[in-house]
Amino acid sequence: MSKIDLTNQRQVLVEECVSSGDHLVAAKNTGYKDTHILRNQACKISRECADDISEELHRNFAEIALRALNILSDLAENKYNSIKQLAKVLILFFAMYLLNQSVMAEKLILTSSKNISFQLNQVAEGLGVPWGMVFIGPDQILFTERNGKMGILDTVSRKITRITGGPKVMHTGQGGLMDVAVPPDYTPGDWIYLTYSKEQQGKGVTSLARARLDGKRLVTLQDLLITHSASNTGRHFGSRITFDGMGHLFFSVGDRGERHNAQNLSTHTGSILRLDINGSVPEDNPFVQQAGVLTEIWSYGHRNPQGLFFDRILQRLWSIEHGPRGGDEINLILPGHNYGWPVISYGKEYWAPVQVGEGTEKEDMEQPVKYYVPSIAPGSLIVYSGKAFPTWKGNLFLGALKLTHLNRVEIDSAGRAVSEERLLESILERIRAIVESPEGWLYFSTDSGKIMRIRPVDKNQ
Repeated sequence: MSKIDLTNQRQVLVEECVSSGDHLVAAKNTGYKDTHILRNQACKISRECADDISEELHRNFAEIALRALNILSDLAENKYNSIKQLAKVLILFFAMYLLNQSVMAEKLILTSSKNISFQLNQVAEGLGVPWGMVFIGPDQILFTERNGKMGILDTVSRKITRITGGPKVMHTGQGGLMDVAVPPDYTPGDWIYLTYSKEQQGKGVTSLARARLDGKRLVTLQDLLITHSASNTGRHFGSRITFDGMGHLFFSVGDRGERHNAQNLSTHTGSILRLDINGSVPEDNPFVQQAGVLTEIWSYGHRNPQGLFFDRILQRLWSIEHGPRGGDEINLILPGHNYGWPVISYGKEYWAPVQVGEGTEKEDMEQPVKYYVPSIAPGSLIVYSGKAFPTWKGNLFLGALKLTHLNRVEIDSAGRAVSEERLLESILERIRAIVESPEGWLYFSTDSGKIMRIRPVDKNQ
C-alpha cells in the first residue's frame, strides 16, 4: 500500500460504506498495491463495529465486513468492474443493517400514539414467506408458506413441526399456497380450509380446498371450488378466507392481472365469493336466480383483495385490496354490490401519472370506507377483539407490505374510518398475515420469514 495511513483509511471506508457510495470513486483511485493488507484488517474492524451492536451479531457482522472489504480492495485493482462491485457492497451493508434490525426486534417495548405500551417479540424466523396463519389450539399456529410448505408453531416453546400432505401448488409470481383458516367452532380433526394457486392447462387459477389434520399430515384433501380465474399472468390471485359462524365461508379472488374481468360476472376474477362450508352454493346468494352469472359471487369489481374478515359481533364483512399506484381500499362488503374496479379508482397507472378508469366515483359503484394514496400495499386485515388491549377493541389491523408497518384504523359505530395509526415502522418489515390469539395477543408474519408477537408489557421485567 503506497504511503496511506491504514488506520484513518479503514475508518473512512467503514463509515462511508454505511452512509453512502461516493467513497467508491475515491477508493478506486487510491492505487492500492498490497490489497491483502486491507483484507487482514477486516476482522479487527468488524470486532470494533460489532461491539456497538451486540455479541450475538458478532460472527455474522465479521463475515459481512470481511466480504465487503475484500470487494473494496478488489475494486481498487479493477476499475472496469466498478458498477458490479458497487452493487455487491451496497447489498452487503444493507444485509448488515437488517441483521442489526433483527436483534433490535427480538425484544422491544414500544408505545403507540394513544400511550399504549406493548412488547414486541420474535417467535420464529428462517421461514419462506409465511402467507397464512390460524390458531388451531391455545398455543398452536398452523401456518402456510407461499412455496407450498406448511407447519405448526408452538408459541410457548417456539418449536416448529412440519406438516405434509398439502395441495400441489403453482408457485409462480404472486401465486402459491396462500391462506389457511378454520371455522370459529373448530376442534381437532375438523376441516381446515386453504386457498392456493392451481395449475390448469398451463395457467394458474385460485382454488379453495379443505383437509383434516392427522398428526403431522393433512388427509382427505379435496378441492371445494376451482375458480374460473385462469390467466397467463402470475398476478392477483387474492386470497383470504373468513367465516360468518353461520355455516358460510367467504374467500377472495383477484382480477388475475386482467382488470376488465373484475366487471365480468361470468368469471370469478375480481370477486369475493360465498359458499356453504361444504362447498355448495347458498340459496340466498345474490346472483342465484340470475342467468349468465356465476352463483358463488357475493361482490365484484375488486382488484386484488388480500385481507378479508367477518366481524361476527357487528355482522360486517370487511375487505382490503391493493390499488394500482395509489388507491388501496378498505371496503365494507355488501351482497351483490359492485366495488368499481377498474371503472373507478383512486389510483394512477404505473406507466404514467394518469387516472385509472373514468374517475373516482360512478353511480351504482361503491365508495371505499378508506383509501390510501400512496399505496401501503395491504397484505391482511383483522378486526381486533380488545381482549388484551381494550382501547383497540373493534379497530381494524392491516399488514402493510410496501410501506412496512402495522396499520391501525379506528372505526365508528356507523362503519366509518375516523383515525389511522402506523405502528412498527422502525422494524422495516413487510407485514403479511395477522392473527389474534385466544388471549388477545397479535401475531404477524413478515416476508423475510419471521413470525412476531405483540403482547402487553410484562410488568415483572
